Amino acid sequence: MPDSPFHPANTLSENIRISFVVPVLNEERLVMRLVELFTPERRKKYGFEVIASDGASNDASLSLLREAQTRGLVDTILEHTETRRQTIAEGRNKGAEAAQGRVLVFINADTAPQNMDALCEAVLAWEQANTGIAAATPVYIAPEERIWSDRIFHACMNVYVRALNVLGIGMGRGECQIVRRAAFEELGGYKSNIVAGEDFDLYTRLRRNGSISWLRDAIIYESPRRFRKYGYLAIIWRWFSNSIAVLVLKKSVAREWELIRE
Repeated sequence: MPDSPFHPANTLSENIRISFVVPVLNEERLVMRLVELFTPERRKKYGFEVIASDGASNDASLSLLREAQTRGLVDTILEHTETRRQTIAEGRNKGAEAAQGRVLVFINADTAPQNMDALCEAVLAWEQANTGIAAATPVYIAPEERIWSDRIFHACMNVYVRALNVLGIGMGRGECQIVRRAAFEELGGYKSNIVAGEDFDLYTRLRRNGSISWLRDAIIYESPRRFRKYGYLAIIWRWFSNSIAVLVLKKSVAREWELIRE
């Protein structure tokens, strides 16, 4: 694409294989749980960088990220300074524009890998094997927060994600999306005008161009806060209606994604 904002391949760093892009908005309670895992030792071992893309947080998120940057846990902090609300798709795209790696790992600030080393090793093995243009991971609730409904939902959801990729539709939970830079750039990244379902939209478009791998050892834990507030039936309905709208109308039902920070 002639107007692509992303780095040309010949300008990328040979020392950075993975770029972790972390969209952040008022995540002072949870963001450091993830960021503390990006140790300088792991950065050197696996060859990754960390880019935090802040959507104009008005809590302590930015100060925490700046402190983490001084400790070598974060490489780049991007700040949204406009008065309008930034979509998470825009935040991720901005992170990708600044990234130097050949594999982009978009991981939400309220999530954490079950095992950071296992995630890095799975991503690097997948990159080297060249078995797909993107990858999806299993997502669960952490054991200490998990209840019976979490077990049922996430077991079914992980099967559902795998099935959609096998059937050729394409799916990857937004908590952690792993994409080869070349494929991401070819599609122009996330559609910034989609408020909710932008992650599903990206993977449906990716699946048309290639296969999506399943990294079963790269387990991600997500926050249960949204499920606790609304319940699984309400969340499933919202996801379903947004997915249909994205597939058919190329836009989301939701006009703004509600922040749940309790």
